[in-house]
Amino acid sequence: MDRHIIAIGGGGFGRNPGEGFIEQYILDQTNKEIPNICFIPTATGDNEAYKVNYYSTFSKLNCNPVHLDFFKRTPNLEKLISEQDAIFVGGGNTKSMLAVWKDWGLDELLHKAYKVGVVMSGVSAGANCWFERSVVDSWEEDLKVIDCMGFVKGSYCPHYDEEPLRRPAVKKFLQDNIFASCYASEGNAALHIKNESDYLSINFGKDKNSYLVSLAEGKVKEVPFEVLSIRA
Repeated sequence: MDRHIIAIGGGGFGRNPGEGFIEQYILDQTNKEIPNICFIPTATGDNEAYKVNYYSTFSKLNCNPVHLDFFKRTPNLEKLISEQDAIFVGGGNTKSMLAVWKDWGLDELLHKAYKVGVVMSGVSAGANCWFERSVVDSWEEDLKVIDCMGFVKGSYCPHYDEEPLRRPAVKKFLQDNIFASCYASEGNAALHIKNESDYLSINFGKDKNSYLVSLAEGKVKEVPFEVLSIRA
């Protein structure tokens, strides 16, 4: 059973509900005719409008969409996760999200599901969480690097071309030896990692990409991934 992580740098139904480009790509990786997918919006405190956007998008696709709340009465997590073919984690505060998950044991349930082929995906915080470490804006004052779940090796940075502080922050973290390299995805791009190996960058915008960023002789080196463009 192949293992998939689809880490989205920005965009998708949170901004453009109903378009469904990257969402259909995620569903396709399940190889199921009508896959079950669960949205986890913990990073926004289970924001209601975010859930509306989720259902307005996935209800148009051939799937069974559900969501998981932590700030209302929480369902049987093991049962819910075991029933899914794909997981989509929303954006927001990465640090707070991971703390809630760890307290409930969701991190272990997701890892178990990942190992048996449940497609793991998400945007921003929902992309960060799968890596060993990520560049986050969980603090108001500046970007920081935090430890994440480590389903795959390496560090990750979303919004690479969308937020002006992202590129300079990654450069500084490289110079300070916080990490030796960093995956980075632009908005409307997703890094698809298959079986813990670099696979593709999915472009669902206009010429968007993901990169492996490192330092070479003191200069930032951005190596783009092979791109699959899915937007008509």
